[in-house]
Amino acid sequence: MTGPASPARPNAVKSADRTVELLEALSASDRPLTLTELHRELRYPKSSLSMLVRTLVARGWVELDATRATYRIGVRALLVGTSYLDHDPVVRVALRVLDQVRREVDETVHLARLDGSDVVYLAGRESEHHLRVVSRVGRRLPAHATSPGKALLAARGPQEVDAILPTRLEPLTPSTVVDRPALHAQLAGFRAAGYAREREENTAGLGCYAVALTYRTPVLDALSCSVPLGRLDPEHERRIVEALARGARTIAELLRR
Repeated sequence: MTGPASPARPNAVKSADRTVELLEALSASDRPLTLTELHRELRYPKSSLSMLVRTLVARGWVELDATRATYRIGVRALLVGTSYLDHDPVVRVALRVLDQVRREVDETVHLARLDGSDVVYLAGRESEHHLRVVSRVGRRLPAHATSPGKALLAARGPQEVDAILPTRLEPLTPSTVVDRPALHAQLAGFRAAGYAREREENTAGLGCYAVALTYRTPVLDALSCSVPLGRLDPEHERRIVEALARGARTIAELLRR
């Protein structure tokens, strides 16, 4: 859980703020939540929370499991999220390029976007190998622990990186780089190389490579490729990095037009 809700922002409409925070709490949870758990996390008055939840259930934004008295995010949230992807010009252009990169390297490839201190996976194409990485569109992960996040952080200076990242860097695996000086040194190397990489920093048994898309400033999007370590050798790594770089150039050229 994410802890107590932050106070309403200046000039914010309290009911709108609470609605968004409730939906974010449900979407961040890996299981349905009871009203008591929502109250404990959000700290809203129980009567207000109950009315808000009932309204969202009636509108399809929240689903109720009456048997267990638990709540989860509803289908309306999926429809809005799909609409975002359908109307985003970067996603529309990138999908064609993702197909090409996937054909070239036969590994799972993604388009990811920086959102605060996290990256969100917006589109993906899966490898045809029997052993493959499952596409994780819609998943949110800490930028410091992913190759697309590292590529996007490397496109920024150290001070901006520190402003983006939380004070404490949480590990996703024992291999995650959470020491800030070590992360800065890693990003400096990626900045010089023109691409980022990580091995088992967010998933055991996987390596990942990424290239930032430089079609706008600040840079927000990156292409990435995830590979089971059992298939990763220097030649395959070279092919992946080259395919990602070509794909990134193609997307940037198409978007600049």
